Amino acid sequence: MRLLYTFAWWLALPLVLARLWLRGRQEPGYRQHWGERLGFYGRQLESKMPTLWLHAVSVGETRAAEPLIDALLAAWPDCRIVLTHMTPTGRATGKSLFAKHGARLVQSYLPYDTGAMPASFIRHFAPRICILMETEVWPNLIHQCNRHGVPVVLANARLSQRSLGKAQRLGKLIADAARGITLVAAQTQDDAERVRQLGVQDVVVTGSIKFDVVVPEAALATGAALRAAIGQRPVLLCASTREGEEQLILEALARASLPPGALLLIVPRHPQRFDEVEKMVAAHGLAVQRRSGLTQDDAVAAGTQVLLGDSMGEMFAYYAACDCAFVGGSLLPLGGQNLIEPAALGKPVLIGPHTFNFALVTEQAIAAGGAALVADADALMAQALALLQDPARLAAMGQKALAFAAQHRGATPRTIAAIKTLLPV
Repeated sequence: MRLLYTFAWWLALPLVLARLWLRGRQEPGYRQHWGERLGFYGRQLESKMPTLWLHAVSVGETRAAEPLIDALLAAWPDCRIVLTHMTPTGRATGKSLFAKHGARLVQSYLPYDTGAMPASFIRHFAPRICILMETEVWPNLIHQCNRHGVPVVLANARLSQRSLGKAQRLGKLIADAARGITLVAAQTQDDAERVRQLGVQDVVVTGSIKFDVVVPEAALATGAALRAAIGQRPVLLCASTREGEEQLILEALARASLPPGALLLIVPRHPQRFDEVEKMVAAHGLAVQRRSGLTQDDAVAAGTQVLLGDSMGEMFAYYAACDCAFVGGSLLPLGGQNLIEPAALGKPVLIGPHTFNFALVTEQAIAAGGAALVADADALMAQALALLQDPARLAAMGQKALAFAAQHRGATPRTIAAIKTLLPV
């Protein structure tokens, strides 16, 4: 099965590269560093530091990995980390978050899973361990790690029932890859049970590392400045929205009666959609401003009804600037996004019915009183209206969200303890 999979990769490679080039029209980063994606690294000054390898596919995984990366560098002070990504936005986020580590953190794209390309990466960087974040299982990469004696850890692992079904349909290919994983640090007991069904032998439950993310002071300062630019107007944030959701939200807004002067702050998950969403807002007859158009001393115009969050790396600032937050990817069957960040900032969280990627944490947040489930976009607007018109309820729900986030911290040291069984300090 793996040989067929490898053959399919080589057949598809011209199409993969063509798609990469086309995506580069909107995101130029996709046209850079192709050699890394193909396993070509050229000459590199030899590092005297042993290498730990951590893979975080895009923005969400990179931000989630921050406490783990900091802890790894503290626990293994003589080592460096090679941090790999699949997207330019993930790479840019990593550069912003980890510049503080200097030469102890090197970035690269993950090579395509052809077999030869991961092998080239391993020979070049000679990692002592491979740590994959959350859901990344690449059969050839894992095979090459096994072949070169590199332990493979799946950290902060989550596996929905839907994803388990898809993996099981791939049969022996995924079963062999799962058996090649040395250790899985799962977010929940349910995740752990599903991972075991794939054939992984060593699985521990550590909790979600995302609870351990520390909000940067700079992000809080940026959020405070943005809030000052907005003024005292009530702010509903719709964060990490996906294609199709903005249309539903804007249509519901037209039918709703939000408090006078209320501002809708929309932050699409994918930057290539910023222009599209701005045109969509304008087509609904709403006055829109872009975050990127605000200078330090600018105020959001009193007549602005929608502020488009079109900046990268400022999600914490957006959460800090709002009164309540809807977490996108959940109005449509897309699985939802991480609600831990707004909870950690003490913001009431609203979330749609489709949360299968984060089912347990969503249930726990709702049970704790820090989040509320909304059935659709109209219910979202109704819940937001109720909260924004009731400051006492808004504050109480925010405090419950904060307490929920604080209660679940500690996954990072548990993950480090598990890794130490494979890689003694």
